[in-house]
Parts: sequence; structure tokens; C-alpha cells
Amino acid sequence: MKNILFILTAFVMSVTLSFGQQNAIEKFFNDYQDDDNFTMVYVSPKMFGMISKVTGDEFDQDLKDIISDLKSLRVLTTKVDAMKVYKDANSRINTSQYELLLTARDKGQNVNFFTKSTNNGDVIEELLLLVGGSEEFVLLSFLGSLDLNKISKMASKLNIDGAEHLEKLKK
Repeated sequence: MKNILFILTAFVMSVTLSFGQQNAIEKFFNDYQDDDNFTMVYVSPKMFGMISKVTGDEFDQDLKDIISDLKSLRVLTTKVDAMKVYKDANSRINTSQYELLLTARDKGQNVNFFTKSTNNGDVIEELLLLVGGSEEFVLLSFLGSLDLNKISKMASKLNIDGAEHLEKLKK
């Protein structure tokens, strides 16, 4: 009986921590989404589902394949007090729950890619991008079943501020 209680407690704690981290990102977005100094984009799971069902030659098949695996996308950018916002994001989002994929300093900006994978590491469930410097802040969060090669290809097709940083995944 003790073993069952221990396993149940461990499961509940791990699920709670996972939801808590996503809630930290959601709360960060919610805190800034109505601020006119920020550009905010949110694409819901329903929208990704609708887009993945589009047929015909007018829709790029590579992009359709990528979109069919995505659950949501959140993008938050600003050029006002960018370093302050970057420090705020780093203090509020527990990046220790992620695996650092890439870190770079590029023209005075810190660029960090993090991933969160399934237990066996085969499937990436989340890609988190944090960019901060004196001129720009970008927070980008993809949720779903992700292939990094496909995501970096998609970067050139997105017309969203901050998406150009995804091309660094190729490197």
C-alpha cells in the first residue's frame, strides 16, 4: 500500500510541476500581452488543427507537416526595456526543467534555446526560445510533437518578429 501511495504522490507532483511551468510561461505572457510596447502572438491548438486540414497546392506541404504536429505557439517581443524584460523572464521561468539546446551571444544579444522532451527523450514536447539584449526581447514557445529540423525550416516561412532566431537551430 505504501508503494502505491508513493507512486501516486510522485506522479501527481510531476504533473503539477509540468503544469506549473507552463502556467509560468502563460502568466508571463498574460502579464505583458495587453502592454502596447509588446507584440504578442498566440496560435491555439484549434487553429493549428484547422490549418493542418487545408488542402491544395497553395499550401506548402512541409509547412503543413510541421503544423500538424504543433499544439500551440506563443510569441512575445518588445524593443522597450528589452534587457529588463529578459531578466524578468529568466527569473520567473524555471529553465532548469528544460535541456539547454543552444546558447549564443550575437551582437549584444543573449540567445537561448531550450527543449523539454518526453521521458525517453525521443519526442520534444516544447521548444522555448529566450532572446534578450539592449535592443530586443523575444520569448517564443512551441508546444507539440516537435522536429527541430522542421522547425528551423519553418523559420524562413514565418513572418513573425523573433522567428528569425529559429534559423540558428540549423547551426
